Amino acid sequence: MLPSSIQISGEPLSGAEVRDICRGLRDNAVRLLSLRGCRLCDRDFGRICRALAGATSLAQLNLNLGVVSSPSRIKQLAEALRTNRSIQSLFLHGSPLTDAGLALLNPALALHPALVALDLGDCMLGDEAINLICGLLPPDGAKSGRGRTAGSMETQESRLGQAEEAWASLMALDLYGGGLKELTLSANPGITPKGWSRLAIAVAHSSQVRVLNLDYNPLGDHVAGMLAVAVASSRTLEVLDLEGTGLTNQSAQTLLDMVENYPTALRSLVLAENSISPELQQQICDLLSEGEEEEEVAGGAGDTQEWERGREPAAHQRGSSWMCPSDPSSQMVLMTSGLGDSLLAETEM
Repeated sequence: MLPSSIQISGEPLSGAEVRDICRGLRDNAVRLLSLRGCRLCDRDFGRICRALAGATSLAQLNLNLGVVSSPSRIKQLAEALRTNRSIQSLFLHGSPLTDAGLALLNPALALHPALVALDLGDCMLGDEAINLICGLLPPDGAKSGRGRTAGSMETQESRLGQAEEAWASLMALDLYGGGLKELTLSANPGITPKGWSRLAIAVAHSSQVRVLNLDYNPLGDHVAGMLAVAVASSRTLEVLDLEGTGLTNQSAQTLLDMVENYPTALRSLVLAENSISPELQQQICDLLSEGEEEEEVAGGAGDTQEWERGREPAAHQRGSSWMCPSDPSSQMVLMTSGLGDSLLAETEM
């Protein structure tokens, strides 16, 4: 029997439903679990976490819209992720994590051997969270397990402990590999230009990240200029979503110059809902289309098909947009709603 999907949205979960979910996870009969916006008690949330810890077939976990709603639930999820080895995509969009909550999750995220897509949109994050996220985008593709905090006054003993922890993380990742391919940070207005500049540097040197969704953040032209430099430096970034980020024609001109004069991997740049003229947007779109056509002629379409699954219109990318099915007999078809939450339909061929 091939693994199936469980998708429940915005409903209170009964005890019987929770038991069925846990049984499916323990029997490795679930490939996709989506409980977006569902309401359940803390005890039932803990039961699900304990079941998904040992699940080996689960590839995508969607807990969007406030399911992870307290520090205790964050800790339970972190414990499950420390044991789980199969989850490739984790979606926590609309969860009140804050920087403190992400600090609890970060060690499990950094050491997870399969995680490649992470949605932290609208999670009330700030600059400290960005420091941790940058540790998931290291230059060699192996997650470092620790962000950097500038100016921190640490004791020598603390530094030694951190070095040991980082070394253990890297040793584990030598065996499993790692590094995010898709990152969503939509609608986190608490991140300052200083935080975005650190992320831009990490993206510029990352050897993994292909999709970056920053829509509905107050970035402005200054941050957009830093992101243009990051895109020009990146060898892998294919999709950049800047919808509704307060950009003007100044940003668009910088991005146009970048696309026109520097060869990049970029294929999709979303600039909707900004104060940018339609003419500049069309020029950028035309140049990106020309580059993609040339690559397809030179290298064939085979290399592009894997990543085309995630390329939805701007406002629709905030759910699942990268999935790597291990079973070649199944075809994953992505569908997104206009509210920014994903529905993934799995069709067995």
